[in-house]
Order: sequence, then structure tokens, then C-alpha cells
Amino acid sequence: MPSTYAGPVPAGLTTAEFVLRPITAAAAANDHAALMDTRDDLRLWEQSSWPADDFTVEANREDLQSLEARHAAGRAFTYTVVAPGTGECLGCVYLFPPDATLLTKATITPLGADAWTDLDLVVYFWTRRTRPRPGLDERLLAALRAWLADEWRVDRFVVITNEQFARQAELLRGSDLRLRFELVEPGKPGTYLVFG
Repeated sequence: MPSTYAGPVPAGLTTAEFVLRPITAAAAANDHAALMDTRDDLRLWEQSSWPADDFTVEANREDLQSLEARHAAGRAFTYTVVAPGTGECLGCVYLFPPDATLLTKATITPLGADAWTDLDLVVYFWTRRTRPRPGLDERLLAALRAWLADEWRVDRFVVITNEQFARQAELLRGSDLRLRFELVEPGKPGTYLVFG
């Protein structure tokens, strides 16, 4: 049985530069445009061929229905990141309890004294590549950290990226977060780097 997150689940986050709101199937076209613009990054991030060049809006709608249901059930939380004025999708944020199914299937190696079971939440995020906003990743990461502390009320969280997704790996290495774990998903060639 998938785990559920027991803490508060905020409705979203609003800053001058972006708005986070729970993703719904109604966002399929907007999200699809961002996915396809960013597909080369996402393939490194996912360590897969997703999204394929022929990935359709309808296929994305089916994926978002699943994400929306997980969010409603408290099993995992997906927020679309949109521009306040235009509503254009700028990326996505995913929050999981540490015992989410995808994580229990992974091989997780601590790089120090940290214990995976001590974590409250696991965070993944990506931003749209072809609409460059210098420093957006850094500002989104800073906003997420404050949001997790202030509204989610967690301080034991980690941010995960793949070692082959160099842009994001460099961002996390350049922050004050520390590399705490390495994670390998079954059937995926790259190692995921876990910072907290």
C-alpha cells in the first residue's frame, strides 16, 4: 500500500516571479508545451527516453490525471510552476514521502551518518529550458526551501537530481546543501544525487 504524507499540504506558493499550484489534467496543453521544449533536459533528469518526440497532449493529460489523483490521495504532490501574468508553464515541482513506491525500489547509499528514514519529504524539480530566465533555478530552489520550512513545516528534506543533468547538479553542488545520498533506480544507467 502506498504511503501517505501526514503533514500540512499547502495549496500553493506565490512569488513575484512564479506561482506554484497543484497540477491538474486541465493543464495538459500548457504543461505539454513546457515538457517538449525541455525534453532533452528531462531525458537526462529521468534517465529515459521520456518524453518521446511524438508524446501527445492527450498522453500527457493521462499522466496528469494520475498525478492529480496521487495529490488528492496524499501519496505525492505535483505543482506546476507558472508565470503570474501569462500562466505559461515554467516547470514542475514534485514532492514525495521518502517511502513512496518509486523510492522503495531504488538502491539508496548514505554518504555519511544520515538515515533515509529520518527524512520528511523528497523533492524533484525542473524548469523550462527554452524560455531562459537567468537565475530562475536558484530563485525557485530558494523559494522551495523557505516554503518547505514555513508552510510544509519540514526541515528534513532532500532535493534529487541526476548526475548527468549537469545544469541542475551544478546548481545543487554550488548551494549550501550537502550531498547526503546516492540513489540508483532499477533499469536506469545514471546515479541520482541527493542533497539536503
